[in-house]
Amino acid sequence: MSDPGDQRVDMRSAKQLLALPPIVVICGSTRFMTEMNEADLRETEAGRIVVKPACDMKSPHELWSDPVEAEALKVRLDDLHRAKIRLADEVLVVGGYIGDSTRAEITYARSLGKPVRFTHPEVDPDVD
Repeated sequence: MSDPGDQRVDMRSAKQLLALPPIVVICGSTRFMTEMNEADLRETEAGRIVVKPACDMKSPHELWSDPVEAEALKVRLDDLHRAKIRLADEVLVVGGYIGDSTRAEITYARSLGKPVRFTHPEVDPDVD
């Protein structure tokens, strides 16, 4: 397997060759889905490509009605969201609360050198 750093260089070059607008990934608790949708609208209006969580597992749905299948799905969705973070040029954290999952996403994004913005900067775990 190649070095992930090499993949970032290749991704950056590919985005430039394709003349893609900036890609922003929205992160945060799914309790803020309404706010995520609003952020999606505003980021899109600003000319950015937006990727965000699509599944709100806190709301009932047949895809996660079985607890065993729901846990496996959550693992797959977490992996998919980390892939969205790798794809993105920057991260936008939505909402006034940072839980363990969102905190891990912020840490992951920063480890990749991704800029992280907050709709509520006071919740930034790296600001005292």
